[in-house]
Amino acid sequence: MLERPKTGDRTDETRPVAFRGAGFAPKAGRYSGWIALVLAIGLWQLAGSAGWVNPLFLPAPSAIAVAIYRLAISGALWQHLSYSIMRIGTGWILGTVAGVIVGFGIGLSSLTRGVGITFISALFPIPKIALLPLLILWLGIGEQPKIATIALGVFFSTAISVYSGVDAVPRNLIRMAQSFNVPFHAIVRRVIWPGALPSILAGFRITASVALLLVVSAEMIGAEYGIGAFVLQAGNLMQTDQLLAGVVILSLFGLAVGRVINWLETRLLHWR
Repeated sequence: MLERPKTGDRTDETRPVAFRGAGFAPKAGRYSGWIALVLAIGLWQLAGSAGWVNPLFLPAPSAIAVAIYRLAISGALWQHLSYSIMRIGTGWILGTVAGVIVGFGIGLSSLTRGVGITFISALFPIPKIALLPLLILWLGIGEQPKIATIALGVFFSTAISVYSGVDAVPRNLIRMAQSFNVPFHAIVRRVIWPGALPSILAGFRITASVALLLVVSAEMIGAEYGIGAFVLQAGNLMQTDQLLAGVVILSLFGLAVGRVINWLETRLLHWR
């Protein structure tokens, strides 16, 4: 009769099981994006230099770089860029402050939620650039209508992201704080704000793109200076190298804003 070996008689050790959940922790490659961008630009330059593409339809990257250099030397680049940055910055700050206040009000108050969601649902789908003529009628010809258009677009997106972040905070954390008689303002500052912050910063990334789109549209409709006005003028004159130079500048500006938001996420969400 065979005897079952005792625990003490075992000489083999338990084999470790490999962890299989790494797929839910993606990490971006440090240089993969830049390598892909350099390859794409290199192929683009090769197509232009070999004559495969008509330079009138798609100028080579070298021609776009020369156009940006000439704009920078002449001072036109900084003039257009300063106007666009002023409009984006002012409109984004105004829309963000109002959106954060309204978003927290909707997330924390039942009365504000009932009223706010109704208005946001009704007004959010309206293209904000379509309101620019009406804003010009109300505010006059100048910077105010363009800034108001950007602020409106940023406001609705910010309010929705803030409300969603507040609503997604686990209720058991809030009830736990209430069970210890933590004051309401302390719950908002120490529980709700950190819990909603990832959604708020994600909303900032979206609203920065919204502000960039709206400022270009507003400058194309009624502005003498600005990247949008410069792109429109270059397109009307069929100066495609300068047109794409303006597009590249907008892309670089968006990339810089994305880097700033990444820095904010690193500093404010280090606890994740």
